[in-house]
Amino acid sequence: MAGVNKVILVGNLGKDPEIRHLDTGVAVANFSLATTESYKNKSGERVSNTEWHNVVLWRGLAELAEKYLKKGNSVYIEGKISTRKWEDKEGNTRYSTDIIADKMTMLGSKSDNESSNPKEEPSETINSEVPSQDDSKGDLPF
Repeated sequence: MAGVNKVILVGNLGKDPEIRHLDTGVAVANFSLATTESYKNKSGERVSNTEWHNVVLWRGLAELAEKYLKKGNSVYIEGKISTRKWEDKEGNTRYSTDIIADKMTMLGSKSDNESSNPKEEPSETINSEVPSQDDSKGDLPF
C-alpha cells in the first residue's frame, strides 16, 4: 500500500533564512517556522501552543526566500516531512526532522515582504522541483 507524506503549514519565520549554495550552484534555504494554536482550557482560560518546524527550500524557492523573506514574515508552506540521521562532534547519533517545501505562498502585506530591490515583486504562489531521494519516476500505484 502506498503512503502519503504531505504537510501544510501557515506560520511566521522565527529567523531570517540561511542560504547556501552547493558546489553545483544549487541554492538551499533553511529557516524555522512557528505555528501557533490557541484554545480555551477547561477553566475557560485562553492557552497558546507554539510548534517550531525546520523548513528547507531548494533552487528557485531558496532564491526567492533570500530576496523576500525575513524574520516575522507569514508564509504558507506545502511539502513533506523528512527525517535525517547524523553524528554530532562527539560521535553521538542525532536525528533532525525537516519540512522539505515544494510550494510557498508569501502572506501578509506587500510591505512585509519587500526586498532590497523594490522593483522586483514577489509572486504570490511559487512551486519548485525538490530533489528526489530516489530516481524512480514510475506511476503512482493507484
